[in-house]
Amino acid sequence: MLATKTLILGGVRSGKSRLAERLARDTSLPVIYVATATADDDEMRQRIEQHRQHRPAQWLIVEEPIQLANAIKTHAAPNHCILVDCLTLWLTNLLVTDDLALLEKELAALLHALPNVPGQLILVSNETNMGITPLGELSRRYCDEAGRLHQQLAQLCDRVVLTIAGLPHVLKGESV
Repeated sequence: MLATKTLILGGVRSGKSRLAERLARDTSLPVIYVATATADDDEMRQRIEQHRQHRPAQWLIVEEPIQLANAIKTHAAPNHCILVDCLTLWLTNLLVTDDLALLEKELAALLHALPNVPGQLILVSNETNMGITPLGELSRRYCDEAGRLHQQLAQLCDRVVLTIAGLPHVLKGESV
């Protein structure tokens, strides 16, 4: 099986995670689910629990809110599938550290690691740049960083899918 990298973009509750989970199951490979969320409040704890309930019990779960490239490199294997959910939560974790050097280091590490990842890789991320420019410096920076990251990832991925209302729209590569 050739190594394939899929980037799935979409808005909140667009169906992107469900699509990613289906694609991971469809590979029939062992799945390593890399979760980037942190449970900082009750609402986020509920979201995380809902995601847990949708995942098959045999999937290996790796929680990594910061060092994503390292987690991918550690767990990638030729006959495995890594599903990362979600890049924008990971980006948020980096932005709120207020450590510009850490942000730049981790972004560079991810972009450097991806071309050499063996096996299947599915990346999930929120598409945030389809509306008005948000108020507030941090919000604008978040959208700018997410937009740049998505553009760079789209170049590195074999397939890019935009999910809207549960419907996948393939922007690059083979159909889903």
